[in-house]
Amino acid sequence: MNDRPEKLEDIERPAAIGNPRMGWASDVMAEVIHRLGFKYISLTPGASYRGLHDSLVNYLGNSDPQLILSLHEENAVSVAHGYAKVTDEPLAVAVHANIGLMHAVMAIYNAWCDRVPMFILGATGPVDAAKRRPWIEWIHNSRDQASMIRPFIKWDDQPASVTAAVESLLRASRITRTAPHGPVYVCLDQALQEAPLEEGEAVIPDIGRYRPAPPPVPAAETLRDAVAALRGTKRPVILPGRVSRSQDGWDARVRLAETLGARVISDSLVAANFPVRHPLHVDAPRAGLSKIQQDVLRQADVILSLDRVDLAGTLRTVWPDDRVGARVISVTLDQHIHNGWAMDHQGLAPADITILAHPDAAVPALLAGIEGGGPVASSWPTTGGTPGGAAPPVAKAAGPISMDDLAACFNQAADRADKPVTLTRLPFGWPSGAIRFAGPLDYLGRDGGGGVGSAPGIAVGAALAIREQGGARLPVAVIGDGEYIMGLTALWTAARYRLPLLVVVVNNRSFYNDVEHQERMAKQRNRAVENKFIGMEIDGPPMNLAGLARDQGLDSIGPVEDVKDLPAALAKGFKAVAEGKSVVVDVVVVPGRE
Repeated sequence: MNDRPEKLEDIERPAAIGNPRMGWASDVMAEVIHRLGFKYISLTPGASYRGLHDSLVNYLGNSDPQLILSLHEENAVSVAHGYAKVTDEPLAVAVHANIGLMHAVMAIYNAWCDRVPMFILGATGPVDAAKRRPWIEWIHNSRDQASMIRPFIKWDDQPASVTAAVESLLRASRITRTAPHGPVYVCLDQALQEAPLEEGEAVIPDIGRYRPAPPPVPAAETLRDAVAALRGTKRPVILPGRVSRSQDGWDARVRLAETLGARVISDSLVAANFPVRHPLHVDAPRAGLSKIQQDVLRQADVILSLDRVDLAGTLRTVWPDDRVGARVISVTLDQHIHNGWAMDHQGLAPADITILAHPDAAVPALLAGIEGGGPVASSWPTTGGTPGGAAPPVAKAAGPISMDDLAACFNQAADRADKPVTLTRLPFGWPSGAIRFAGPLDYLGRDGGGGVGSAPGIAVGAALAIREQGGARLPVAVIGDGEYIMGLTALWTAARYRLPLLVVVVNNRSFYNDVEHQERMAKQRNRAVENKFIGMEIDGPPMNLAGLARDQGLDSIGPVEDVKDLPAALAKGFKAVAEGKSVVVDVVVVPGRE
């Protein structure tokens, strides 16, 4: 690593570029991608798009976009997912033929369920059978390649000419950048990429005329109804959900809650969207509702949902018969993206007022209407909102490491860091008292589709985005050992491109989520609970998780097995990240929820 350039943009600088002439169909495609503003393209290489690959390197000079190499297509897509989580912007991705797309499927589904923008380029062996090489370009060719992912992307195309490819790329960019967000896929014919340009084919229109439209604002009549309902409320509750990473959006949500005197209940499935320690925030964010949160919802007279993930499930937790005892105002564009293949749209939630707008566009409009009508009187008590949930965990002095020990020592180490931390992932079992999100980039949420193995790649993509934004934060992933092992090779990309990143592995040497399921089954069926670990343990022998990171070029620490050694190990990890390194800390914990 030490003999390579320090700057990411200086890694893999092509030789003998000079001033290349646009002479091939793939040069036009590369030029359009460049003009669309993509700074990076995350990829796993393959012969089906070798023409485009050459154009990106030898025509564009591996710059805007710069190639970011991953060792597996699922990782390449996860990197783009993490980047979008930080920036709210799509990253370009390239995957090879039908086989690369099949590798990438789970990560694309995650991105779809998480509603992030993503610009995916695929390719197929020559569509014209007469141009295919024997064997390989037949098995790597599909008649309708996008059919594998069409139920969980917004749009796809397979253009048959240079002119059609230009239009396809422009349309794909506009669609993925338009809310509700989701991946798009353009499949490029290998033979078309490699064709020399004919006269008049290199016409690229003004990119500025193909920008996405701004997010829609609430309809005036609907907005009036919502403002009237909120002004008349005595016990309002806000359920923030999928919102942007904008600080302005964050501040507007806080101001709206304070203006209304509303209680706020966030969840851990999505990125941070409200300060957890604010007096109006109820308990700690989690996947589901605590008893305290249920009690607060039960008392509400108006519930304002800001694109809450699974609003129906949230309401049914409190009102199982669907007789919701409060007026519901739902702000969401999500119904525009629902289809019948997957159930990612969740249950059908009741709504008395539906505002078809992005929450970041609706909240300022609601706030203006409410503030324009004078003070709002809430009857919620001024105290007792239980902000932040339980008391912060405290670590014991020595002994086997529990999740509470890890969380307490982690927060102490983070407090001593010289930059704020962006948590790219937290495990489900993270103690609620340790959660203290205070800004929009403090936590990036989960992966949307529950695909185990996504966390390392998402962390790398987030680290890339944070580095591009000036490196003012420290990206940190706290993930289970199963998640780490499945996505392990994504971390090579962090080492390759010198991305500052800390990965803390919560290593209980098992797939513990499924251990709990087996325990539940055994109890339900009156069978031996002792057998719950069979087929679940990642042990005998244990994997050398720190060694696997070290062998990919990352710094590594551990395994750490005693609480007395944990503060020093975490301090060393944070110091390494502050110095610009990619580092893994393997923390062995008492078996329990990751």
